[in-house]
Amino acid sequence: MKTQWIFFWVIASLAFQVRAQYVIGSAEELQNLKSLPQEKVYLHHTGPVVFTGEYLYYAFYCFNAQNNRASDISFVGYVALVNQQGEYVLEQKVRLQKGMSHGDFFVNTEVPSGNYKLLGYTQWMKNNGMEQVFKDDLVIINPYQQDQSQLLSESLAEEKTAFEATQPVDSSMIQIKLAAKRVGTRRKVALQLKNYKAKLGHGTYTLKVQRKGDIQTQPAENAISYARSYFDVKGELDRKVGDSLFLPEQRGELLFGKVTDPQGNPLPDAKMVVSVPGEGFLLKFTTTDAQGNFYTYLRKDYKQDRAIIQPTDHTQDVRVSLGTLPHLDASGLTFGDFRLSPTYTEAIRKRSIYNQLENQFFSVKPDSVLLGDPVDPFDGGMPNTIYLDDYTRFPTFQETLVEVFNYAGYRNNGKGSDYIRIAQDFEKYTEEANSYPAIVLFDGVYIPDHEIIKDFDARKIESISTVPDQFVMAGKDYQGIMSVKTIKGDYFESYSPAYGINVPIKKPIPQKSYFEQRYGAEEIDQANIPDYRRILLWEPQVEISDEDLQFEFYTSDLTGEFEIVLDGFTSYGKPIYVYETLLVQDDNQ
Repeated sequence: MKTQWIFFWVIASLAFQVRAQYVIGSAEELQNLKSLPQEKVYLHHTGPVVFTGEYLYYAFYCFNAQNNRASDISFVGYVALVNQQGEYVLEQKVRLQKGMSHGDFFVNTEVPSGNYKLLGYTQWMKNNGMEQVFKDDLVIINPYQQDQSQLLSESLAEEKTAFEATQPVDSSMIQIKLAAKRVGTRRKVALQLKNYKAKLGHGTYTLKVQRKGDIQTQPAENAISYARSYFDVKGELDRKVGDSLFLPEQRGELLFGKVTDPQGNPLPDAKMVVSVPGEGFLLKFTTTDAQGNFYTYLRKDYKQDRAIIQPTDHTQDVRVSLGTLPHLDASGLTFGDFRLSPTYTEAIRKRSIYNQLENQFFSVKPDSVLLGDPVDPFDGGMPNTIYLDDYTRFPTFQETLVEVFNYAGYRNNGKGSDYIRIAQDFEKYTEEANSYPAIVLFDGVYIPDHEIIKDFDARKIESISTVPDQFVMAGKDYQGIMSVKTIKGDYFESYSPAYGINVPIKKPIPQKSYFEQRYGAEEIDQANIPDYRRILLWEPQVEISDEDLQFEFYTSDLTGEFEIVLDGFTSYGKPIYVYETLLVQDDNQ
């Protein structure tokens, strides 16, 4: 029996054709859109003051705005940093799992001192404007640039603003227990989280231990203040018939663009292939709509931030452009008004020195990138893989197929370019499927014209994998898949499609497991390495149930008061903020 796999199917999340900025054409379409709940986002972060040479860590929480439960709508979320001119300094994309994610970004020396806004949102939220977006004030201090005008008051002698030190705390449900509240430097600290309310306390929280700042600013948003500030955000789409909108990224990261003929006219019904190359490559097929727009969703993890988009028919002369999603207008944001004071001079000097020392020894304190789910580019197929080092090497790819493979090779087309065919056992040799071409990939790059790789230097090839089954992609039949892996795995870097584009794309940042400093007999080689960590513990998402949770961390060489914060939400959306302090003293005191 023949096996037929469908590699592509039309995504019909709504009852209309999809574009990146879709125009609502009817009341029925509007009602379908309004039935999808809006979202809201909270970011717990390690601000509000960040220095050049430091990382800002954040935990991303996305909620259904109608019931305050974790959202299952958006597949990806976004974090952005905006300056006082309304310019986006950076934007990161994070993959969401049950509405949750986390990440970080490094503040380099190119970012000037100033008051900034940290934004958190999804594409779906952007339809309700900046009011729906999470916003919090950040202060960035860059002591390595001369220009500090953004943070200087007219009078250097101006007194610093006093900020309310108390913060709303809810410790009736969950409490932080410390074995000792005073410890020395480089000492182990045991911490326990106790849930006193059983299921009422179940939820996801962020746990951090961070040195209290010497520079006073307005406190960052916490879960309780956030719940109050964003209580009245809209629960449904704020649009009417005739408006354009950002589509929800429910099925993955949205990748879209436009195809035209050489004269610039939209090309409908064009069959396009999207290759995301490299290890664990992705292969997507899509068809343009009446306006020449194409779209696809990337759901699986991928390594290379690059996409190759070209027609399946290598003779079709087309022009391809990749679309980009516009930012919301941030020019109307109201920023904090933090100002530097001469009394901060010594604190800024010390913190800058400590940051330089920490960065100098970063290589011995590295974070590690978490491996995502393994990607199966054959979608369950069982490939037969041949490693060319096990055979006599031949100069070209075509010769290699002739000499090494008995069931795969070039077939003369007669009417055009020769193509690669992979044999399969059929009842009759004359069956039509025997003449179907194979899908051919080089390091994950779809090759529409098999002629161009005939003379490829086979000495650069590591392996060739084949799957003999029959496939249907974008309405066209194929007989088998051949995936060629080069030794360097970089074929995509030099590949230039005859008609199409090879372009960078923005991929989600990888999830990390953050470095945990330890001291003890087995860590004796750490004795001479400076340790000026301000953040002693960072657990971006902690699941609390009925069991008490135990944590341990080690203090650094910094002394002073450290704040221990548990901040997050119960499973039914109640905000929880718990606060404790730890005093770290020099052992000689």
